Amino acid sequence: MMKQLKCLLIAAVLFLGASQFANAQSKTAHVEVNEIMTKMPAILEAQKQLEKLSVEYQAVYKTMGEEYQAKIKKYEGEVATVSEKMNIERQKEVQDMEKRIQEYGQTAQKELQTKEADLMKPIQEKIKAAIQKVGKAKGFQYVLNAESLLLADGPNLTVDVKKELGF
Repeated sequence: MMKQLKCLLIAAVLFLGASQFANAQSKTAHVEVNEIMTKMPAILEAQKQLEKLSVEYQAVYKTMGEEYQAKIKKYEGEVATVSEKMNIERQKEVQDMEKRIQEYGQTAQKELQTKEADLMKPIQEKIKAAIQKVGKAKGFQYVLNAESLLLADGPNLTVDVKKELGF
């Protein structure tokens, strides 16, 4: 019984030692992805495109709102001088305008989100590929996002990834 316990204890020590050795062999580095994303020229260009599109949508939305307000003001001034039937038609027209304005706002927002996704997806894939390429070239098994780490110990590959991306 004692001999079996000794063998079991020796096996456990060897197993723990081997796992510690294996852990020591894994190489880990980190990258500051937010820094890359805030300074990458392709992302800055995408942001400009999105801002331009947003300004265009806001201008149309503002014009629609101004037309709506003008129509309401006009109709309120004429409410006593037109027939009940005309007032009902005008009320329906105003409600239709409200609905179109709301629909336009929702459509514009969806289109902006779609455009952002279309612009950002290839950029994010390019960043990911660059991180993988640099990590493999330097012999790392794991490359982590530094922003999600409480302790970022180990090599920082951010500069190398920026070089790989060309900035």
